[in-house]
Amino acid sequence: MSEFKLDSKEPIKIGFFLIENFTMLALASALEPLRMANQLSGEELYSWTLIGSTTDLVTASDGIQISPDKTIADVGNYDLVFVVSGINVMESHQPQEIRWLRTLVGRVRVLGGLCTGSYLLAKAGLLDGYSCSAHWECLAALQEEYPLVYCNNHLFSFDRDRITCTGGDVPMHMVMHLISMNHGANLANAISDMFVCERIRDSKEPQRVRLSAPNFVNQPKLSEALQLMEANVEEPIELKEIADLVGISRRHLERLFLAYLNCSPSRFYLKLRLERARQLLTQTPLSIVEISAVCGFISAPHFSRSYRKHMGRSPKAERDLRRKPSSNMMLLEESSGQIGTNSGLSLGKAKSESSFGSVLAIDN
Repeated sequence: MSEFKLDSKEPIKIGFFLIENFTMLALASALEPLRMANQLSGEELYSWTLIGSTTDLVTASDGIQISPDKTIADVGNYDLVFVVSGINVMESHQPQEIRWLRTLVGRVRVLGGLCTGSYLLAKAGLLDGYSCSAHWECLAALQEEYPLVYCNNHLFSFDRDRITCTGGDVPMHMVMHLISMNHGANLANAISDMFVCERIRDSKEPQRVRLSAPNFVNQPKLSEALQLMEANVEEPIELKEIADLVGISRRHLERLFLAYLNCSPSRFYLKLRLERARQLLTQTPLSIVEISAVCGFISAPHFSRSYRKHMGRSPKAERDLRRKPSSNMMLLEESSGQIGTNSGLSLGKAKSESSFGSVLAIDN
C-alpha cells in the first residue's frame, strides 16, 4: 500500500465526481473523515472539491440536490479523484463523463470509485487488470460485462493507483485507512473515536452481512457453506459436496440451514441464484438465455419457470418493469420543478433497482 503515501507539502487535493443519482451516504462517509482530520490536526491536511459534468445541480438518490464547485470543463489537478455514483448507475451516467474519466490518466495520481462508481471506472477501461470492490448489487453486472477486472467481495481494495470501495458507511473506513497511511494511525484512530466508531474495518472483510451475521459467529461451518454457494452460482455444486468440503454430513448441513435460515440448503441456493439473475436482468443487456446459463440453470425455459414461481413474475416481465418510468417520477418531472428532497422522487428512482420490493415490511 506504499503507493498511497501521497507525500505532499500542500494539502492532499481530492475531487469527488458526482454522478446523477449518487448515494449521499457514500459521499458523506468519505468526506467527513477528511474534515475531521483537518479539525483534529489543526491544519489543512486535505482539501476537497465537488465536481459535476455541468454547473447544474446534481440530484442524489434521496432527492437532495448538490451544487458542484467545479465542472469537468474547468477542473484542475488532483492527487485523487473519486467517482461517486449510486442507483441505476448503468443509465445515470453520460458519455462525456466516461470520456472525461479517461483523460484523468496521467493527470491524477490515484483514481477511485465509491459505491457503484467502480462500474463507471470499469466502463472507461480504467480497471482492467486491477482488483476491484463495488457494491454487491452491481457486482454481478460488473463481473459479466468487464471480465478483465478482478472483482472481489471485499469492503474496499487498494491496488496500485486505484482505490475502489463498496457503499454504505464503508467509504469512511476506507478513507480512515488512507489517512492512517498518509498521516499516521494515531490520527485515524482519533477520527474513529470522534465518529463513535468501534473499530476501523479491514479492507478484506466480506461486504455481505449475511455471511458474517452475529447469529453465525459460532457457526463457521454454515458460513463456509454460504460462501461456497455464493462462489459457485454459474456451476452449482451438489449439497453433498458442499457438506464434504466444510467437513460435516449432509443431514447436519440441512439442520444448520433450517435452524439459522429457516429453509433447506437447496432452497437457499436456488434463491441465491435467482437473486443473481434479478440483478443481471435489471442491470445488464444480457439475454435471458445468457442469464439462465450464468446463473446455473439447465435451460432458459427451466430458468423462466423457476423465476416466475419464486419471484412472482417472468424474467421478461421483471426486465420490462424495471425499464418503465415510475409514475412518481413522471409526476414530479411534470411539476413546477421544486423537486428538492422528496420521498416520492427517491422511491421512483429506486424502482429500477434489483432490490426494489424484495423485502416484506411488517407493521408491529
